[in-house]
Amino acid sequence: MFVLHVALQGCLRGNNVEYGLTADTGGHIRYLMDLVGACEASDTDSKIVIATRAFEGHGEDYQRPSEAVSPQISIVRLRTNRPDYVSKEDMHAEVASFSDALIAHLREHGLPDIVHAHYADAAVVAARIKTELGIPFVFTGHSLGRVKISAMPEIASDASMTHRLAAEECALEEASLIIASSRDEAELQYKGYDNYDAGKIRVLPPGSDLDAFQGAQSSETVEVQLARFLAEPEKPVLLAIARPVTKKNLIGLVRAYGKSPALQEAANLVILAGNRCEIDELEPDLADNLREILHLVDTYDLYGKIAYPKMHQPDLVPAYYAYARDRGGIFVNPALNEPFGLTLLEASAVGLPLIATDSGGPNDIVETCGNGVLIDPRDEDGLASAALKILGCSETWQTYSKAGERAVACYDWARHTERYHGLLSELIDKPAAKTEKPSQLLISDIDNTLVGSVPHLHAFGNWRRQQSGLSFGVATGRSFHSAMAILEQEDVPRPEVMITSVGSEIYHLSENGVSYEYDRHWAERIAENWDRSGIERVLRKAGFLTPQASLEQRDFKLSYFSDGSSSVVARIKELLEKAGLRASVIHSHRRYLDVLPLKASKGTAVDYVRRGAGLSENMVFVAGDSGNDIEMLQAIPQSIIVANYSDGLATLPALSHSYIASETHAAGIIEGVLHFRRQAEAECLSVS
Repeated sequence: MFVLHVALQGCLRGNNVEYGLTADTGGHIRYLMDLVGACEASDTDSKIVIATRAFEGHGEDYQRPSEAVSPQISIVRLRTNRPDYVSKEDMHAEVASFSDALIAHLREHGLPDIVHAHYADAAVVAARIKTELGIPFVFTGHSLGRVKISAMPEIASDASMTHRLAAEECALEEASLIIASSRDEAELQYKGYDNYDAGKIRVLPPGSDLDAFQGAQSSETVEVQLARFLAEPEKPVLLAIARPVTKKNLIGLVRAYGKSPALQEAANLVILAGNRCEIDELEPDLADNLREILHLVDTYDLYGKIAYPKMHQPDLVPAYYAYARDRGGIFVNPALNEPFGLTLLEASAVGLPLIATDSGGPNDIVETCGNGVLIDPRDEDGLASAALKILGCSETWQTYSKAGERAVACYDWARHTERYHGLLSELIDKPAAKTEKPSQLLISDIDNTLVGSVPHLHAFGNWRRQQSGLSFGVATGRSFHSAMAILEQEDVPRPEVMITSVGSEIYHLSENGVSYEYDRHWAERIAENWDRSGIERVLRKAGFLTPQASLEQRDFKLSYFSDGSSSVVARIKELLEKAGLRASVIHSHRRYLDVLPLKASKGTAVDYVRRGAGLSENMVFVAGDSGNDIEMLQAIPQSIIVANYSDGLATLPALSHSYIASETHAAGIIEGVLHFRRQAEAECLSVS
């Protein structure tokens, strides 16, 4: 497989990348170089070319037309109209000349199988390649213009943002697949775009080479360097590592620290803000932020309490994390938005608890690892309070520190590249068009039904591949991206249909066999009489409900944690009826409560899919395990309840027609399907 990566921004070279040299030389280059390195390691037959700009003014390395990084990886640098370095704000003016140069280069040296575009302007280049050469592309945004505008509204009218938003809309429309780092990016950040299509986006968290960070130790060099700044160097440390650009909000962190005498008493503050010689030689955004940090140090008289070294060796970064860990410190990421957060993984691997922005990838990392807390980055008092709580409780600190070990297992490049290569291969080798119409349909819940037993799931995969006339789908309370992530992680056969968010959303597998298409007709059907804001307003006053995280709230679903009482559904319905509002209320596992449009449920969604496929009820099987499956199990005669069921499903009169499997999880699904097939065969024989 020949993959062409297009990355126009930053100072990109194969080795010893000068991170922080410019405002655009940061995490996206780290991601790209780690990705291609991992792809090379996992596929020795692959060919990887990175196409970027050649420019003057930062040394000869960035002017070289080509660079062999390894036997399989090379960098091609192409000249554009301007010879000097161009920031991302001005890059749009170079896109046309870069596209011309790249297309000419490809025609001369050979065409790739697929293009991977990084950042908005690269998507415009990739779309041009797609049009002229017929090569599909995937897109990674890294950071998005609309997110930046929400953090800094004053830039909304900038011409550069107009170009950036148009380029991102182009990416969403033209790319075969969008690769996102987190659910927050996939479900919230992209949603504001006109061409947003959730089924076209896949969440593939980047891996991270964390070997150097596990068991890291502090060093004498780090101890000596920081002791120059700190009057009490043995105190706990709040550590931040980020380029001093506005969106990283280092100013907010220093202000939060300066406003809190209690936090100053409890801990020192250490900031690694890239490498610099003279502030006046830096780009304006970098220089302005550093000057403001120094101003705040003086304003709050933080001398002896804060360290901000001008230079740090990249190979000593693990030692800085260890320095903070050994003193019982915390790693802080206060960014206005963090697309992913590689530094959070590094800190986790070392054993540092986290305080991180609630905007972006940290949502997924903290949820997965359970090793810290999320804060509103604009709430400086809240940041200080969170730090004091962790520093003030050794049990909490130890719990978070230990939980960081999960980062090493969960964010692995080998796992990432396996899924990445699989998706690219499928996009290149499009599946043959299906001519045979399925004669049966199986819809299964995911959690504790389809997944939960690895051996049973492997058996299900083998069985599924032998069922030529059986169409397969899932129905889940999870969102599309949450469901897809677990299905791909567990290597579940790709469903032809996905009913998600408790039946309020439906997605159908596209012709390319990889992406999905959102069923807008279903959305229109269930939208009737759905007053989401009114329902939310009424339930906000209910003292027995706690809203779930923003990622769990959907256009046609409001999700809460209940008080676990058996009367909670009746109480909610009473509140809504008094307000003249109508909705469906579903309670499961005595904890999770979802409020949906009256016409939305797993049951009505399955029936809608069944009718669309032209199948009778006795040609459909459904399988579930808990309360949010009741509507689906009740609606279809051939319903299967797996042996590990909950919420008393087997005793419910409305489900007396269901088959109670003796096997758990996926094995119970197979057992149930075979049971109903034997039953149908027996009935046919008796009739004949």
